[in-house]
Amino acid sequence: MPSKENAKERLTYAAAGVDIDAGNKAVELMKHSVKATYRPEVLGDLGGFGGLFSLMNSKIENPVLVSGTDGVGTKLRLAIMMDKHDTVGQDCVAMSINDILVQGAEPLFFLDYIAVGKLNPEQAATVVRGVAAACAESGCALLGGETAEMAGFYADGDYDLAGFGVGIVDREKIITGETVDVGDVLIGLPSTGVHSNGFSLVRKIIFERMGMKLDDYVPELGMSVGECLLTPTRLYPRPCLPLIRNFTIKGMVHITGGGFYENIPRVLPDGIGVEADVTTWPRLPVFDLLQRGGNVDWHEMYRTFNMGIGMILIVDAADADAVMHDLAKRGEPAYIIGRTVRADKERVTLTGGPFHA
Repeated sequence: MPSKENAKERLTYAAAGVDIDAGNKAVELMKHSVKATYRPEVLGDLGGFGGLFSLMNSKIENPVLVSGTDGVGTKLRLAIMMDKHDTVGQDCVAMSINDILVQGAEPLFFLDYIAVGKLNPEQAATVVRGVAAACAESGCALLGGETAEMAGFYADGDYDLAGFGVGIVDREKIITGETVDVGDVLIGLPSTGVHSNGFSLVRKIIFERMGMKLDDYVPELGMSVGECLLTPTRLYPRPCLPLIRNFTIKGMVHITGGGFYENIPRVLPDGIGVEADVTTWPRLPVFDLLQRGGNVDWHEMYRTFNMGIGMILIVDAADADAVMHDLAKRGEPAYIIGRTVRADKERVTLTGGPFHA
């Protein structure tokens, strides 16, 4: 039974584990970076119950909003272990923005959600500064967000990070993949590393099978294993939006969880498959490290990871050279990695390298 003295004690929200003052401080610390992302369409200021974004000045004749949501996943565990929180914000933005990009949408705005056990204002502000920087690079506004202090739900020091992105596209120009036909060309844009999927397998390989620590230096990586794995997911709006505006892009594929075998068929019409030669692009050293360390079958590697290609464009063969030239002119590396073929069962066939074509 509680003592009479305890029963008379006045409880506060802070005593229950939620510090409103810390939340206010976090907002103040992140305010400048958030405002720096604002586009002219943003109405109002920070602090409202909802973010306002006007479409009145849109020059699109038949506008369609495209939305996507995702999180950073268990990659956050590495950031927490390393106490390095300035890169995961880009992962959060990229996972949603790249997904809406593949439908031809220009990113308009983004919202983030951070859930913590005990709020550290400086840590939260560092995370949001990463989100804001990625929004600025993608041309979208960080329109709003939420920092939820959930005492007793997350352990102190732990947090989760997710986001929600919205873009816009003309209904007549939505990229669906329905016009993809036999003989079209696949152009691959390189990834920056593992990006933000497959980290349950990554952690099992690195920590359990290889017995490594995050600060272990790996010569073939040219950095510590932790630095390599925390390399943020690449943002693809900058290389891809000019192509979407100036060329006919039949299909686009964001290579995330499910790798090549699960993601590519999502944009292919019935009866169409692809053949891709894995020797046509550089396989990043981190994937060789993971494959050896976990003795992972190569099919499983290409079914789980991006293997060095984060985005695929499908174009008519007659347009392939022009698209490649445009990318090269803007300093964007790209590789012709395969073609579409007639296929009823095997929708994705990989050749070359470990596949011994």
